[in-house]
Amino acid sequence: MHPTAARADNPIVQHVYTADPSPLVHNGRVYLYTGHDEDGSTSSFVMKDWRVFSSADMVNWTDHGTPLSLDTFSWAGANAWAGQAIERAGKFYWYVPVTVRATGAFAIGVAVADSPTGPFRDALGHPLLENTEFDPTVFIDDDGQAYLYWGNPNLWYVKLNADMISYSGSPTKIPLTTSGFGTRTGDPNRPTLYEEGPWAYKRNGLYYLVYAAKCCQEFIAYSTAPSPTGPWTYRGTVMPAQGNSFTNHPGIVDLKGGSYFFYHNGALPGGGGFTRSVAVEKFSYNADGTIPTINMTSAGAPQAGPLDPYVRQEAETIAWGSGIETEWTSDGGGMNVGWIENGDYTKVKGVAFGAGASSFAARVASATSGGTLEVRLDSPSGSIVGRCGVPNTGGWQAWTTVTCPVSGVTGTHDLYLTFRGGSGFLFNVNWWQFTRAA
Repeated sequence: MHPTAARADNPIVQHVYTADPSPLVHNGRVYLYTGHDEDGSTSSFVMKDWRVFSSADMVNWTDHGTPLSLDTFSWAGANAWAGQAIERAGKFYWYVPVTVRATGAFAIGVAVADSPTGPFRDALGHPLLENTEFDPTVFIDDDGQAYLYWGNPNLWYVKLNADMISYSGSPTKIPLTTSGFGTRTGDPNRPTLYEEGPWAYKRNGLYYLVYAAKCCQEFIAYSTAPSPTGPWTYRGTVMPAQGNSFTNHPGIVDLKGGSYFFYHNGALPGGGGFTRSVAVEKFSYNADGTIPTINMTSAGAPQAGPLDPYVRQEAETIAWGSGIETEWTSDGGGMNVGWIENGDYTKVKGVAFGAGASSFAARVASATSGGTLEVRLDSPSGSIVGRCGVPNTGGWQAWTTVTCPVSGVTGTHDLYLTFRGGSGFLFNVNWWQFTRAA
């Protein structure tokens, strides 16, 4: 890994390719719903499931696995493309485009769950909408009326009923005028800049539609309107065409007084137009409500509050990971970090140790000879403040808790858990926790 990569925080997930971000704020956390590009995709989109991650601070992201896949929909054939999730009355509704197995045409399905991390189930047993177009976005207006927008090459909307799994009236095509969506040159079939991937929301009485524009390489543009159905006025560029991907996809939310713009690029090793990765930038609206131009960075968003090492932290809550993967664990549910080899590490950003810690504990499992978990500060090769030996526990899901003393841990630091041992896979880690010094 290039040494600067350890200091960067974008893309925000490094152990799996992610695309088409859909952020949702719930109870002080951002839940990020993404698509998943399969490794090695070079000439087409190979997407079979969706992923969920969450964060309270915009830099340390917890992997919640794959609570929704093509297999969730008995009628779906392929193409787990860009969706969006929303909460209503304690339930979470995830609208996703897939191709129908029987016809090969795109349709929009809806899955429902009782938790933002799922598991999600098919709410209908059949498509919600079927007009061969894709990329749904959803929002609920202040009066309780929900709207679903979607489309490529056109732009459609429908009014959802309060149950969120049916709608009133017929899908309505939004007029794609140059005043509403900008002027595209060189393509008589598409006179406006609108391409795909809309993201709809309301702020201070103004309705926003942010979308992927032109093709290809796409940039992110936006339009605004005085009502959810228009008339729309083109407002310009949010993010110029940049990054190693010919597509892009927007998502915008507010958390703890800050505004955040999610997008994707192809910045990871092996990344490209079919192996994308989600990233995020913090921004501030202009005084008149317009969105400034936002550029991609490797630094990412600033941390929106420190991480507490004295409560149990999931090992899969990381700002940067090198060499690791995640998997479902039998040890209380959720995920664990696995496929650990010598020299792999995870970074947790902005850990507030305060007056100091005396010991470190980790929940580990190993079917081989185990290894050593090194507790380091501020870089993968930073000072070692503790070492925990990991034994053979009798299996990859046979868990035990190991502890070791730590010293010299005060103040706020980036925490690196560096993994050492022989050849092959060493051990799995489920969670970790520090104990305060007396």
